[in-house]
Amino acid sequence: MAREHNESGSAAPAALPVGGVGLLTRIERALGTGTAAYLPGDGWIRLTLPLDDGGPAPVTVDVVADAVRAPHGIVYLLPGGGLNFAADFFTPGADNLAHHLRRQGLLVVGVTPREDAARPEEVTADLGLAAHRRDLAGVVAALDSVLGLPYAYAGHSAGAALALDAASHDPSERLRRVLALDTTGPYSGALAERAARTREAYEEQLARGVHAADPGLAGLVARAVADPSGDSGAPWPPDPARRFTHAGLAHFALVRTAALPGPANWIYRQGHAAGAYAFGATPAEDRFTLTRTPLATWHAATSALGSGLVPTALMRDLASVWAGDGKAYGIAWERIRCEVVWVNSELGRGDEPRGAELIRAAGNARARFATVPGYGHGDVVWSATASTDVWPLLRDIL
Repeated sequence: MAREHNESGSAAPAALPVGGVGLLTRIERALGTGTAAYLPGDGWIRLTLPLDDGGPAPVTVDVVADAVRAPHGIVYLLPGGGLNFAADFFTPGADNLAHHLRRQGLLVVGVTPREDAARPEEVTADLGLAAHRRDLAGVVAALDSVLGLPYAYAGHSAGAALALDAASHDPSERLRRVLALDTTGPYSGALAERAARTREAYEEQLARGVHAADPGLAGLVARAVADPSGDSGAPWPPDPARRFTHAGLAHFALVRTAALPGPANWIYRQGHAAGAYAFGATPAEDRFTLTRTPLATWHAATSALGSGLVPTALMRDLASVWAGDGKAYGIAWERIRCEVVWVNSELGRGDEPRGAELIRAAGNARARFATVPGYGHGDVVWSATASTDVWPLLRDIL
């Protein structure tokens, strides 16, 4: 395809209608300096722009626009912890949440946090939820100044908590809705106490100078695909002297996430993915399956990751939100005045509606909560059936 350069020096596809390229060129100018990349698709065009703001690692903005139709609104897509826009919302390739929303006539703007492009030493103790919210606000302000369109925040997991937090700080009349996919508001009782202990665990990590962690899921899935029967080195629960196979360990981690060690795995009712795992007489005889999202999709998503790092400060703040005790961090639920559609998965974060209840208790009756049965944490965005079971709950965003 022939290409031409826009005024900022980046290459824009010349064969697409001028309106599609023109819109993205305006957006690129509004966002500031950075090396932009344009990807043309079948009736759409994608701009990827790491923002050069002098920080150790950039916030990366992805914009997916219809090549012909002008958008009537904007949806800001906010990925989960350790994920980026491409992994969370642009996977699978043809039938993903970004395209689902674009087909509704929306301009899709993915905001990938700094840690995705960072080296471990570049992630600081300051990269908590407030820092993520400020970075998002900068992108929103830049685009609002040139487009002036109504908009929504839509996030998954940690990104959903960010969407809710951003809404509590955003008084704009153009903010119409928050879409929260599988996240947790405050717990109560014993779970709130457990969340407080989880926050303390992350505070101790920060005190020791541990500012980020890689959950390792990308490597687990990659080895399961490349060498499924190989020795993973991880002890096998029926006989710890034996070791999981690579495929067995990846499936166990996806399906039984709550059984894994780690400060925050207890928040899942079962796991990242719906499925089943049965131990055999030997690790090679284990039987396992994923019932919603195939391993190939998990591989495609995790292969699209950058660093895969999750800031410890972000996890501390999320645990503070779960605890709901006002210590370290909290979301001002009473300040969320726009419509809220909150959808959890039965096997992921589960039926935990208290955040939505607090929004309603503060006088905002437009907060709805639903739980999708038979889905795991990642299935709400990656399952082949999400477009019929989950995404219809997100229709008519703007």
